[in-house]
Amino acid sequence: MTEIDAAMTLGEIVDQHPSLATELERRNLDYCCGGRRTLAEACDEHGLDPDATAASLNGMAPDEPPGDWTGMDPTELVDHLEATHHRFLDEQLPRLAHLTEKIASVHGSNHPELLDVAQAFGCLRAELEPHLLKEERVLFPMVRELVAADEALLFHCGSVANPISVMLAEHDQAGDLLDLLVDLTNSFRTPSDGCASYRACFRGLAALDADTRLHIHKENNSLFPAVIALEERFTATVN
Repeated sequence: MTEIDAAMTLGEIVDQHPSLATELERRNLDYCCGGRRTLAEACDEHGLDPDATAASLNGMAPDEPPGDWTGMDPTELVDHLEATHHRFLDEQLPRLAHLTEKIASVHGSNHPELLDVAQAFGCLRAELEPHLLKEERVLFPMVRELVAADEALLFHCGSVANPISVMLAEHDQAGDLLDLLVDLTNSFRTPSDGCASYRACFRGLAALDADTRLHIHKENNSLFPAVIALEERFTATVN
């Protein structure tokens, strides 16, 4: 088992200890969009002691294998992302849209923040659904072509880094909306007067939050760097 130290990046910590993702989230240490920062850098931003935080995480780390995605090549990884995280979002986004609107309608008079929850979730859904289509129809086919190629490819958009830069920016926007939902829902805690639908909605939002952060981590910190490095190797060979 890899011991955690302050020089490790947040992304490396989650790669080696997947179950610690929730502990990083609890400390507001962003391992998905900010996964390339070291633990020391992230702790400094939040006034945490890096060595003490590393020691705490080591104490919580179970004996577990690294994340299965760490051993995948880019083609295997895009297949995994589609089968796992894209499928999850395809199923959960419509369901949670219904639930957020339902509880805002029923409980909004006593909990006006639910109107903001429904609006923020609507923005997140509007961000994620076209994002998934762009990955499935544009970026992921490019990745598969690049991995199968034996020479540099000329894509319609130029370098594969161009659509990746768009995906990174959209990940940042999705991350901001997830953070907003965490704040609006008091970290997805159902109040004492919440009904069964209220509880189901907040459980679903919590699951969506965790899954989407891991999804973004796999792309930002594993897939995208690997694909860019592959394209750069082809370019270096040509030059």
